[in-house]
Amino acid sequence: MNRRLFLGLMTSSAISAMASTKASDDSVWISDDEVPVFLSIAKKIELVKRRVGSGNFNILSYDDMLKTAKYHSSIGKFTPVELAFMENIFYQNPDIHGFYGKKTVPQITTKINKKDVVKIRHTGHYLFRGHSKESYKRVISDVGRSLYLTSGVRGVPKQMNLYFNKIKRTGGNISLASRSLAPPAYSYHSIGDFDVGKKGWGYKNFTISFIATKEFWKLRRLTYISMRYTVNNKEGVRFEPWHVKII
Repeated sequence: MNRRLFLGLMTSSAISAMASTKASDDSVWISDDEVPVFLSIAKKIELVKRRVGSGNFNILSYDDMLKTAKYHSSIGKFTPVELAFMENIFYQNPDIHGFYGKKTVPQITTKINKKDVVKIRHTGHYLFRGHSKESYKRVISDVGRSLYLTSGVRGVPKQMNLYFNKIKRTGGNISLASRSLAPPAYSYHSIGDFDVGKKGWGYKNFTISFIATKEFWKLRRLTYISMRYTVNNKEGVRFEPWHVKII
């Protein structure tokens, strides 16, 4: 398939992964005629993120994303074809991509009530009030302040932004992306889970390297949280030692 529009967006390791995956399984890909639409959507979502700011974007609703794009000429209104593509991505059954998690967001227009969340200082991220927030506070108290929140509550646009960026990095391989990141309707970040990391580690917090930290092993000893995506988990997602499951 012709992937020239993707090549400039990929690292050499991603290209190698794409090639090996394509040759060895039945992955679902962004079709050639969908590539321009997909890339246009991904760009507009990224521009909305820049317009509203990363913190606000975390809990932005789908409808508000569309309004932001419509009323800013530097972004441009989402077209009917683009809207149909996003709805298809949201509502399709992810089983065909090898993702088997449960649906957590019923509708693409589902909103996050700002009264239900609280922004965590110095992180730019939100947590749900109540059990999620209290669990996080307890984690920091038990593990130490070298641990911090790296990702909290995510609205539909936020998860779609992450998912589309992952698809871009796999050269348009939706199946490969879905084994690394939950599709927009299936993120447990929408119901209370959150990610944590070691201060100063940057992107390594989202790699297997996180298990080499003392913070990770302290987390593993806690009984009131668990790891959502363990090795060979039933959801079909890669091992994520940084992802905290609220019990």
